[in-house]
Amino acid sequence: MSNVFTQVVDWLTDPDHWKTTLGIAGIPQRLGEHLQYTGLAVLVSALVAIPLGAYIGHTGRGGTVVVGIVNSFRALPELGLLILLVLAMGVLLAVQALTIALVSMAVPVLLAGTYAGVRNVDRAVVDAARGMGMREWEILWKVELPNALPLILGSIRAATLQVIATASIAAAVSLGGLGRFVVDGNAFREYDQMAAGAVLIAGLAIVVELVLSGVQWLVVSPGLRKPKTRGRSRAS
Repeated sequence: MSNVFTQVVDWLTDPDHWKTTLGIAGIPQRLGEHLQYTGLAVLVSALVAIPLGAYIGHTGRGGTVVVGIVNSFRALPELGLLILLVLAMGVLLAVQALTIALVSMAVPVLLAGTYAGVRNVDRAVVDAARGMGMREWEILWKVELPNALPLILGSIRAATLQVIATASIAAAVSLGGLGRFVVDGNAFREYDQMAAGAVLIAGLAIVVELVLSGVQWLVVSPGLRKPKTRGRSRAS
């Protein structure tokens, strides 16, 4: 175990692996590619799932559809879907195929989180907003979404981490990303490179999780960060 750990550290600290030479991409370039794939997939997923989940959660219509979509899409094998899309769309559209495969995995998480967040807002608060004469879109935008923000941001964090881990399959269709180190290391029996690639992916996931957790802590109102208590405590 210590020998493997030493080999990984040596590989990661080798200056040659941090620069691109002779057409061989280094860690910074692969990291940038991985973040690009992840950011694009999460952005597209958010643009699709958050408005749809908010609408369904606000109107209360289509809840069973959300459950069906979430369960069916979670059963999709992302690697198999990616290879099928590349065969159908062509190698030149491999990035688009990868994005579709990653979006199919992230949308259910964001859709379920947004729907649950909006649907679980206290109905008394929503009724009070209607009683004040607020329109439906104002209730959604000014009341339900702010209260649902913790769950929405939590779903964004979960979806982003899943995409970071799954984006490694890009290497299976000759794309870049940190998964290249894992695939190339396995192909050439360079297990130090293979293990280092896995460490880089895990490290990226941890860093992104910390950043998103910090963003959520800054954005969410302090009152919503506190756990809700049921009822009043009785004096003894």
